[in-house]
Amino acid sequence: LNVNAGVTFEERITDFEYHTHQPYTQSLNNSDEIIIAVQQQDIYTVPSKSFLYIQGQLVKEGGEGNIDFNELRFVRNGFLFLFDEIKYQLNGVIIDHVRNPGVVGTLKGYLSYNTNKVKALQMSGWEVPDTYVTMTDDNGNFDACIPLDTVMGFFEDYNRIILQGKHELILHRSRTDNDCIQIVGTNTSINATVSLKSVQWKIPYVKVSDEQRLKFLNFINKGKTVHMAFRSWDLVEYPSLPATKKHTWTVKTTTNLEKPRYVIIAFQTNRKNNNTTDNSHFDHCHITNVKLHLNSEIYPYDDLNIDFSKNYFTVLYYMYQNFQHSYYGKQSEPILSKQQFKNSAPIIVIDCSRQSEAIKSSSVDIRIELETTEAFKANTTAYALILHDALVEYNPLSGLVRRI
Repeated sequence: LNVNAGVTFEERITDFEYHTHQPYTQSLNNSDEIIIAVQQQDIYTVPSKSFLYIQGQLVKEGGEGNIDFNELRFVRNGFLFLFDEIKYQLNGVIIDHVRNPGVVGTLKGYLSYNTNKVKALQMSGWEVPDTYVTMTDDNGNFDACIPLDTVMGFFEDYNRIILQGKHELILHRSRTDNDCIQIVGTNTSINATVSLKSVQWKIPYVKVSDEQRLKFLNFINKGKTVHMAFRSWDLVEYPSLPATKKHTWTVKTTTNLEKPRYVIIAFQTNRKNNNTTDNSHFDHCHITNVKLHLNSEIYPYDDLNIDFSKNYFTVLYYMYQNFQHSYYGKQSEPILSKQQFKNSAPIIVIDCSRQSEAIKSSSVDIRIELETTEAFKANTTAYALILHDALVEYNPLSGLVRRI
């Protein structure tokens, strides 16, 4: 009804440009540590909009022969499998980190992405289900852009400007490249490696109007603290489950602030470090029931009563497709159909975001009970991806960073 309302133009941001930052050293081989720093401390940046730019080559053993898509290719989200760990630091303090980013990014992607998002992330090595990744030319050359908001919770949730500060991105190259590539067809004797030519961090620098800059300077000079809240992605791995039909997994003990909001459980049998399998796929392992224990609280309340041999897994799919509505507060648009969920990613999503007073103690013990109809096979790995709250305090004047 306010027909006299004026028009407001957004003119506070006067410049938004990406700047490229290189590693300290150009050694990008297996097991190397790659450190990329933003040294300037008098600038405004938006790390949530930053991305990694990677150039490299998929090389057959011996270095001869073209790359045939029908015998050798990257797995879905394969570029993140090139790294064992990725850390982000502000003024030398770790803000967020992710272990095994390939598995974490793949699980989180299956949960969070819709078809349009995956099409946009083809530049990162993603593809819609039942479509293979084609990122290389005949000589194996490739490049990729990996938005960091698909890698860590901090970059996904905290999308504000960071005033001043020294930023560092630390990437640990994996020991082998077997998890990021898949050998298909009959010739399983092929061996291949990934040779990285360049890894760059492209981060936007922001310039603001004089009026806004004065507000920022007043904020800094008063010594005020910035509170940065986000949801961290913490992966816990059980390397080899025992050959039993019932098992209780003591996952970890955490603080009350970092208690889980969601726990995603997945299994892989004989896929790790095996380049003849697709490491972006997961296995159901004939699971029948899962219980998450947070101290004395149990999630979910009812038994799941799953039986994949009889096609009884719709409850699992419901829990999976409901994630986007619960986590993002939007209408769910799952990337996986029910059958694709069964064949490619039968993951178990436990929503424990609503919690009672019973677990509001100083520490929270996390345990998972697993039941199956058949004993776990040899070389079966279990993953628990824990999405939990995190809070960081940052004082731009003193440069002090403290994780609560």
